[in-house]
Amino acid sequence: MRKHKAPPTAIYGWLAVLLILWSTNFIFARVALRELPLMTVIGFRYVFSAVSMLPVIALGRSSELWIGHEWERKDILPLLTVGLLGLVGNQVLFVIGISKTSVAHAGVITALSPVLVLIGSGVLGHEHVSGRRIAGLITAATGVVVLQFSRGSTGEATHLGDAIMLLSVLVFAAFNLAGKKLAERVGSLRMNIVAYSAAGVLSLPFALWHLSRNSDASLLAWIGVVYMAVASSVVGYLIYAHALKHLPASRVSVVIYLQPVVVSLLAMATLGERPGVAFVPAIVLVLAGVYVVERLG
Repeated sequence: MRKHKAPPTAIYGWLAVLLILWSTNFIFARVALRELPLMTVIGFRYVFSAVSMLPVIALGRSSELWIGHEWERKDILPLLTVGLLGLVGNQVLFVIGISKTSVAHAGVITALSPVLVLIGSGVLGHEHVSGRRIAGLITAATGVVVLQFSRGSTGEATHLGDAIMLLSVLVFAAFNLAGKKLAERVGSLRMNIVAYSAAGVLSLPFALWHLSRNSDASLLAWIGVVYMAVASSVVGYLIYAHALKHLPASRVSVVIYLQPVVVSLLAMATLGERPGVAFVPAIVLVLAGVYVVERLG
């Protein structure tokens, strides 16, 4: 039986939705953090993510995303370790980082993800790093250095926040490398379900305790937390995984190129951020480096 292939226009439409979901996630994170303490946002994000995973679990077995063999008892610990350290660790650092730097800076730094994955693949001997790719790596790294000289009039960007955002991307790159074989064997959707469910169960008592101390936050702040948990983490991941089933990774990565630009424009329009004069050269260098690594390397 011939496998059904989704129309390319429909897939590109879903990628546009993904770009909006992931870009606005930065804005909603900042909105939530304006009224809710950092640990409250982190705790409830995983509770809401776990709850939103329930329909995914129910529908998953009939989905093309539910791939891989049934897991065995021996798989539980690796799934928990890789999932919690990778997915959860990455997103905890993301929330902390964005609380200490500008949204525009955070958007640029997260675009480094494929570059860091390539570095890790080269170090582990999984992939050859050509001279052209090395040039791309240097270009992207130069962009991050230039970014550190970009401090806008709003004064929200900090070196510490940028460093934490970079650490967040490093953790996510390590998750991709460490979890690749496990995800191929048991299915990446299963890995996400285990990670978010475990994080939700662990976070629930902690989140409820903080709720009793922060019950006066506005509805908009709580919408921000729900959005981060459901729209960005769960729905965004499902769209990304679906797109990879129908398009080469190089085409799906167009979201990576456009996201920093969209995030920056949204931050200026909704949060009043004003990046410094070095911001544009920095974003050009980072995206040029990522493009060379992803498409021309």
